[in-house]
Amino acid sequence: MPDTSPTDPMAEVFESQRGRLLAVAHRMLGSHADAEDAVQEAWLRLSRQDTATIDNLAGWLTTVVGRISLDVLRSRQSRPESLYDDDQLPDLVVTVDEGAAPEDDAVLADSVGLALLVVLDSLGPSERLAFVLHDLFAVPFDEIAKILGKSPAAAKMAASRARRKVRATEQPSSVGRNQHKLVQAFLAAAHRGDFEELLRVLDPEVKLTVDTPAGVIVTLGATKIAAGAQLAAGAATLGRAALVNGLPGIISWHEDGTPLSVLAFTIADDRITEITAVVDPAKLARLDIPAPEARAL
Repeated sequence: MPDTSPTDPMAEVFESQRGRLLAVAHRMLGSHADAEDAVQEAWLRLSRQDTATIDNLAGWLTTVVGRISLDVLRSRQSRPESLYDDDQLPDLVVTVDEGAAPEDDAVLADSVGLALLVVLDSLGPSERLAFVLHDLFAVPFDEIAKILGKSPAAAKMAASRARRKVRATEQPSSVGRNQHKLVQAFLAAAHRGDFEELLRVLDPEVKLTVDTPAGVIVTLGATKIAAGAQLAAGAATLGRAALVNGLPGIISWHEDGTPLSVLAFTIADDRITEITAVVDPAKLARLDIPAPEARAL
C-alpha cells in the first residue's frame, strides 16, 4: 500500500475505512492477497480523484472496491481453468475441533461464518456482490445497482437469488458428529485399503484438489480418488480433527511438530462431495496451524 501522510485528511479518512474495505474485498474475493490488491487499487484511484466531487467518501470507497472486486470475479469466471492456479485456492482458517459439545455453540457459529466463504464460491459475480454488500455490509440496493450497472430491482433480485442459494447450501449443524464419523470412515478405509468402503462414503462426482509444491492437482470421480486414497492414509496416524474454513477436516504433523497436511471435506447427503488437501510445506507454513498435542486420532 502506498504511504499515506497522517496529516492528509483524505489519507486519514482512507485509513479509518481500510479495515472495513478489506473485509468487503475479502468476502468478495476469498483471498487476503486479492483483497489487499483491491484496497490498494482503491487508494490509487482515490489519490487521482478530486475529492471535492465526492459527497460520501466512505460510500465512494465501498463502490470502488466493489467494482474492482466484481471485475476480478468476472475475470476468474471467464478463465475457469485458472481457478485452481497457485494462490487461487481459498484462504484457509484452521482450528482444532474439540467436538460438538453444547458449550461449543459459539465456536461452531464462528466456524459457520468461515464456511460462508466456501458457499459464496457457488454464486455468480453479480449475486455474490449483491449478497455480500447488502446482507453482510448493509449497502443500499441503489448503490449496489450502480456497481452492477443494473436497476435497483435487478440488484435486489440478484441478492435474493444468492440468499436462496446460501440457505440451500448452509448446513445448520455445520460440523456435527455424523460428518466427523464420515470423515473417520473415509480415513479408516483409506488406511485399510478398503476400496468398496471408500466408494460407499464418496459421492460418485467427488472432486479432490491437492495443493502440492509442484502446483494444484485436481482429480474427479470416486473411482479415481478411491484408487489413490492411500495418499490420505498418513493423515490418520498423527492427525487431529479440525475445522477448516468451517468444514470438517484433519490436521496432521511430522514427528518434529511441523505441519504435514491439512484436509477439508465437503459433505452432502451423507457422502463426501469434495476434498481439499494442502501438502505444500510453503503454503502450510503460511497458515496459522495450531501446534500438535499428544492426543491423536
